[in-house]
Amino acid sequence: MTAPSAEADKTIETIRAALAPHGLFLRGTVNFETGEAVPLLADSRPAASVVLIGNIGGSLWQPFSAWRDLPDRGGSDPLDTWSKAVIQPIADECGATAYFPSDPPWQPFQRWAMQAEGLKTSPLGILIHPRHGLWHGYRGAFAFDRRLPETGERVGKHPCDACAAKPCLAACPANALAAERFDIGLCRDHLVSDAGRSGCLSAGCLSREACPVASEHRYPKEQLRFHMAALQI
Repeated sequence: MTAPSAEADKTIETIRAALAPHGLFLRGTVNFETGEAVPLLADSRPAASVVLIGNIGGSLWQPFSAWRDLPDRGGSDPLDTWSKAVIQPIADECGATAYFPSDPPWQPFQRWAMQAEGLKTSPLGILIHPRHGLWHGYRGAFAFDRRLPETGERVGKHPCDACAAKPCLAACPANALAAERFDIGLCRDHLVSDAGRSGCLSAGCLSREACPVASEHRYPKEQLRFHMAALQI
């Protein structure tokens, strides 16, 4: 395949500038290889590349919170609704097909993130980044019919490999992180208990808070409570 062109570079800069006011960033590019399973564009052609879009730390919280001052508070899934309201028009402007984690056909966002930036999962099941820790996320992706420049940050060593203490495991009051897997049922049961309501539900996941990696990127308390409340649905 040919290398990305100057026009592709311009497309990336246009997208980057359009996302910035919303606290969103380009989180990596995956250029698909011949023979690799690829998603389809809106016109049913195979995509040549995808560019991941997401937040770093609490970057999206202020723009999202301002948007959420609507009569219906953004509906039943306001963050998803906001993400589509922000990302879809930019995709249309750039001639891209937009994908979202909540929409079928389900796209492999975690696999793409691993390919784009070399990330691996933490004991919590969340992809951990050496500079952003557990405090980042993916809100959508743009697919194109051409190859695009790299936009992510290739990481080095997996932070969890160098963490002997694993404080995230011991911090979970529900023991939901036993046996190398996250038991969401145990987590939800704890959240409806008195201890859960006064602990994780009001202050954020204690295991996530215990991770020492990139603590400066921790979400603001309001954002932590928002995400924890979503686990109860």
